[in-house]
Amino acid sequence: MEINKNLARRDDLHLGKNVTIEENVTIGKNVLIEDNCYICSGAKIGDNCKIHRNVFIDYNVEIGNNVKIQNNNSIYHGVVLEDGTFVGTNVSFTNDKFPRSINPDGSIKTGSDWVLIPTIVKYGASIGSGATIVCGNEIGSWAMVAAGAVVTRTVEPYTLVAGCPAKEIRKISEIK
Repeated sequence: MEINKNLARRDDLHLGKNVTIEENVTIGKNVLIEDNCYICSGAKIGDNCKIHRNVFIDYNVEIGNNVKIQNNNSIYHGVVLEDGTFVGTNVSFTNDKFPRSINPDGSIKTGSDWVLIPTIVKYGASIGSGATIVCGNEIGSWAMVAAGAVVTRTVEPYTLVAGCPAKEIRKISEIK
């Protein structure tokens, strides 16, 4: 396990096996980070979060308070998870609309050869297992993305979406 020395001394931070936390990471109070997680420099994680097994959190990612991230997720640079959000198992976030390995001349792409396109998951929203969230979209407050859905446009607050591409199924009138 490789973690920032200041974080290693905290009693309210519960770390599993093989957790790597780079320097300049901010982690709130009462946080659980389970086995095989990797958190990159500049990430910010709020209070009372649960980050389950095999989660990668990219550099400068912002995660609010009371967020739950299930197993096997990569939260890439440009993603913001606001307070109270839920990310089910195996959700895919993108951050580039036109990903390629090489340029037209055959040269390898570098970090300056693409444009970061952010994604925001708003307060209380929930994303079901296996969903894909295409970058540049917002998941509105208290919205729900069904398992396996492919979100290609913004999801309005208090809306359930499902399918490929994700379409509105109904408005959510009662939060449970």
